[in-house]
Amino acid sequence: MTVVRGRCDARFEAVRKAFEENFESRGELGAAVAVFAGGEPVVDLWGGWADAAGTREWERDTLVNVWSTTKGVTALVAHLLVEEGQLDLDAPVARYWPEFAAAGKEQLPVRHLLSHRAGLAGLREPLTVADLYDWESTVARLAATEPWWEPGSRSGYHAMTYGFLVGEVIRRVTGRTTGAYLRERVTGPLGIDFAIGLPESEDSRVAELVPPQRVEGSEQSAVFAQLHPAAIAALTNPVLSAADANTAEWRRAQLPALNGHGTARAVAALYGILTGAPIGPEGGPEGGPEGGPGLLGRDAVERVREGQGACTDLVLGAGFGGETEIALGCWLSGPRRSYGPNPRAFGHDGYGGSFGLADPETGISVGYVMNRMGPRIADDPRKMALIEALYASL
Repeated sequence: MTVVRGRCDARFEAVRKAFEENFESRGELGAAVAVFAGGEPVVDLWGGWADAAGTREWERDTLVNVWSTTKGVTALVAHLLVEEGQLDLDAPVARYWPEFAAAGKEQLPVRHLLSHRAGLAGLREPLTVADLYDWESTVARLAATEPWWEPGSRSGYHAMTYGFLVGEVIRRVTGRTTGAYLRERVTGPLGIDFAIGLPESEDSRVAELVPPQRVEGSEQSAVFAQLHPAAIAALTNPVLSAADANTAEWRRAQLPALNGHGTARAVAALYGILTGAPIGPEGGPEGGPEGGPGLLGRDAVERVREGQGACTDLVLGAGFGGETEIALGCWLSGPRRSYGPNPRAFGHDGYGGSFGLADPETGISVGYVMNRMGPRIADDPRKMALIEALYASL
């Protein structure tokens, strides 16, 4: 039986139980979960193994790649720039990134990038994983390409391109990469253990990702045969694997949609900022960098979760569960209850199971990270068990 360590307020004992059950009956290898209420940590649990061989225990400070849970953090950076008056979500992307005006994209607004409605879910020319490490080349290709569908008409999950698109706007506005601006503006001052572009000095703390069980080839082929060409480009150009994410090249790169590394506590703290809560070092309720209120005001929190229209996502398709709605950088919980019973709670999942959750009404934020990947893009059973236990505790 896996020993779970950490602390958990008595009120949230159901969360501890669900976390333990993830190890006992849902295939967990190594993982951590953290919950903040009003910016104060009330759950901080971890357990299991940081490697497939079971030779390294998962520690309180173990880091792991969280895949697309990173997208919510990148959205946070964009919303901070909006809050500071440096970025207008309704302005054309080309105002900040002139080269982007090519191929009929002159008037495409920034909000379409955040809400996956830009029609730029993937590139048409074949890419390798190594190509993703070349920022300048990738953003130049995206600037030159034409949309797969009419921008704004519907969402189509920008699985890999999101980070380059939003990240290049951030770079044009601030002169810094997303990872550098995040470190200087948020994670450094607040002592939050999360990075986009991980320094080599932190490699010893990183958990090994273990790939999900492979889908049988014929079954996988049947699924992909039904997808829109943009979906195939979004999800398979290039094909990514746990092996890629375990390399030094991946960790060092700037991939603001894919390669954030952090603890569950860090994810909960960052998504806690999206609730408007004051977050201090290690997630304590100590205010912003200079004390006082949170980094985002009430209007900014409402802006983050401003729905852009429910639809069947063009990339993820009906098989994802029917209609969903993406706000400005995160998914709304909606009728699927992906982030609990509050339909206006929001968050983001990472491939394989990780997630961040923000619920401004309850003041709750959650971070969950793990290294044994499940096969789903979203709503992993381990996630849903934790969320159900959390809301049963409120």
